[in-house]
Amino acid sequence: MSTETVTVHRLAPAVAARLLGLVLCAVALLILASTVAIAVVDLHTVFLLVPVAITVAVLAASWWVWRDKGWVARFTDEGYRVQWVRGVGTASGRWKDVEDAVTTTIADAPVVVLRLRDGRTTTIPVEVIATDREELVRDLQRHLRRGQGLRPL
Repeated sequence: MSTETVTVHRLAPAVAARLLGLVLCAVALLILASTVAIAVVDLHTVFLLVPVAITVAVLAASWWVWRDKGWVARFTDEGYRVQWVRGVGTASGRWKDVEDAVTTTIADAPVVVLRLRDGRTTTIPVEVIATDREELVRDLQRHLRRGQGLRPL
């Protein structure tokens, strides 16, 4: 029986809203371009259903991606994985390879930096995660201690 604990830290709602805004702007431009093309070429307005169908498909795909892949950090007993973060450094690693974890500020944004034994680092920006900063650090510490084989006193 497996007792592995997996913690998933999802994308912050503000960041998800910005991404959805970009998607909505893109499909609005598609519908606008299609409307202008239909008016210029003098096509029947039923052809406007094509970009509307594409819009529905894009929004459904965006929802599916956000539902299944909308997490930023995933901690297991063996290691961690970080996605959707530009400049993360090493996106995944084992807890046994982590030398230490520190909190700092980069470009006026709070981050958690995992320093690996081989000199590489993983940078996790706290503001893109929906979890409270202190809870993220506590969860990271729990997984790091458990992953390195340390037991509480």
